[in-house]
Amino acid sequence: MTFQKDAERNEVLYLHKYADFDRKRVLEVGCGDGRLTWRYARDARHVTGIDLEQDDLRVASIERAADLETTVALARADTIHLPFRDHAFDMAILAWSF
Repeated sequence: MTFQKDAERNEVLYLHKYADFDRKRVLEVGCGDGRLTWRYARDARHVTGIDLEQDDLRVASIERAADLETTVALARADTIHLPFRDHAFDMAILAWSF
């Protein structure tokens, strides 16, 4: 399978069309290397990105902009046993995860 980046920014267009991130606490399931995370995180109050792949999380941590260090947290976790209290998030998103 060939991986293509979203040169036309359709992902972001539709993401913002259907989701209001303004001041929300967001759980991103399968955040990977943060490619999508960085496109909405500045609008959110806080983002927690989870993924099972430690290498992807390491890349995301390295590529996280300095101004997002307090806004975006990254964690190795699965969706079966989420390590968060109930009602910790206002919304959850999942993109390109299977």
